[in-house]
Amino acid sequence: MSILAGRLARIKPSPTLAVTQKARELKAAGRDVIGLGAGEPDFDTPDPIKAAAVAAIEAGDTKYTTVDGTPALKQAIVDKFARENRLSYTPDQITVGVGGKQVLYNALMATLDPGDEVIIPAPYWVSYPDMVLLAEGAPVSVTCPETTGFKLRPDDLERAITPRTKWLILNSPNNPTGAAYTETELKALTDVLVRHPQVMIMTDDMYEHIVYDDFRFTTPAEVEPALFPRTLTVNGVSKAYAMTGWRIGYGGGPTQLIKAMAKVQGQSTSNPCSISQAAAVAALTGDQSFIAERAAVFKARRDLVVRMLNAADGMTCHAPEGAFYVYPSCAGALGKRTPDGRTLETDEDFVTYLLEAEGVAAVQGAAFGLSPYLRISYATSTDLLEEACWRIQRATAALS
Repeated sequence: MSILAGRLARIKPSPTLAVTQKARELKAAGRDVIGLGAGEPDFDTPDPIKAAAVAAIEAGDTKYTTVDGTPALKQAIVDKFARENRLSYTPDQITVGVGGKQVLYNALMATLDPGDEVIIPAPYWVSYPDMVLLAEGAPVSVTCPETTGFKLRPDDLERAITPRTKWLILNSPNNPTGAAYTETELKALTDVLVRHPQVMIMTDDMYEHIVYDDFRFTTPAEVEPALFPRTLTVNGVSKAYAMTGWRIGYGGGPTQLIKAMAKVQGQSTSNPCSISQAAAVAALTGDQSFIAERAAVFKARRDLVVRMLNAADGMTCHAPEGAFYVYPSCAGALGKRTPDGRTLETDEDFVTYLLEAEGVAAVQGAAFGLSPYLRISYATSTDLLEEACWRIQRATAALS
């Protein structure tokens, strides 16, 4: 008899973490590997944020806190939502978790009964479907093809909604494609949701500040105030503030939901790290000018990667509106043979070939629900990105 719970059979390990770990192992073994799999800024956490953490340690701010966030951090989040998103929350409508992933997970665990459906536009972040499955829900994937800019269309959303639909998860800018919804595009989706009062909206706004070409970020509860009472607006400090390892995510939503999420968190992790929370207060209330400066660097990297990938044989690359990923198609390379005689049949074959032949680590599109693509993160140095793209061009040119 297995000691493992049957629920584990429903899910799989994170492919993005697996690729990152494989790249680390190859580097440790002496291979020259450029890892483009991780969704993590290469910038350091700004010094004032680190200083706030040191000050918290020296002040003895190292004890348990309220389960779902300190009063100071909750107020900073309330002020952030009002300042940047025109959303009016009170502290009892705010939750703080150990990263944005826990906030999403808590919400699903607190609301899903067996068989409840969650609509997830594809391509999607790899964890969404598996978190739904762990909560005994049913993920409903809706394909968003490149011809629509990898964005969910109102008609497709309408068709996907059933009496069992509990949530729509909407991620903009999107991981893995970088696609971001304009206010007009969001309004078309919220018009559909207004007609279906049983559907709640979970927005993953983690890449809010990483947008390009004068794109203006908006979030569903801002676009359609009628949806405010049934929207969980999720964000965090990981991407914009380069604080992935600090593990602070947060959300704003209806009080009943927030209390239920705190109940889940109180019996799992309890409070996030007190020191990380103090640092997050400094991040949200301090100087924000560096965010735009770093976004400009990401834009230059995006332009470089899009241009060089479009010059690779058999590849095409859509220019995204935000985040720090591109989602190029490798359709033109499939069916071809590698120099050692293997035929590339899937996007997983293609990324395996890139890693083995040229030491470039990326993630296959199948992991995100749409093939034949791959996700490339350009959250690494410009020099390494350029070298990686040259290697990809060389690898595709070697196919026959």
